[in-house]
Amino acid sequence: MNSPMIYELRRPAQIEPGKKYPALFLMHGIGSNEQNMLSLVNGLEDHFFIFSVRGHLSQPPGYAYFTIQGYGKPHREVFDEGISKLTSFIDYACSEYSIDESQIFLLGFSQGAILSMTLGLSLGNRIKGIIALSGYVPAFVKEEYNILPVEQLSLFISHGEMDQVLPFEWGLANNEYFRKLGAMVTFKTYQEGHSVSVENHKDFTQWLLEKVEK
Repeated sequence: MNSPMIYELRRPAQIEPGKKYPALFLMHGIGSNEQNMLSLVNGLEDHFFIFSVRGHLSQPPGYAYFTIQGYGKPHREVFDEGISKLTSFIDYACSEYSIDESQIFLLGFSQGAILSMTLGLSLGNRIKGIIALSGYVPAFVKEEYNILPVEQLSLFISHGEMDQVLPFEWGLANNEYFRKLGAMVTFKTYQEGHSVSVENHKDFTQWLLEKVEK
């Protein structure tokens, strides 16, 4: 089976035959690439198969998973295609590698956070945990997607209080929305703009290692 998307893989140094491992899927921001996210997960490859997935659309100087028609409004058709491709990629990874499908985690920044939260809604309890750094859930996802139960889903949602790209209020809305759906949410805010601070990085890494079953 051929991969539906280009990706970079990090895997445990010592893979035991017959053992299945947790998986962590990384999704970058607009105009970035699959290499950019790997610095956020240095050292985690001993715990996970890590798949850093490149957006399928050219967006110089890098790539994107969808295009935007207005502020907080992705092009619906392009967005749906991105979600479909990422879902197919998760299926592909699970079929090709020794992955424990009860331990699938997503980590995304900005556009990647938008996609991570949407995949959590469309795949429901198939996903164990999501780290969503500075994103939002599009209105059409909330209103028109088939949203599956998420009461087993854990999320680490963070947002910069001085975010100049995606308003801080959108981070507050993410927290409220997933809590109302019954998901288990850890919500953190930082005195930052549209970026991932050292403190944020430390917090989500600790959260992730607490969630994964060794």
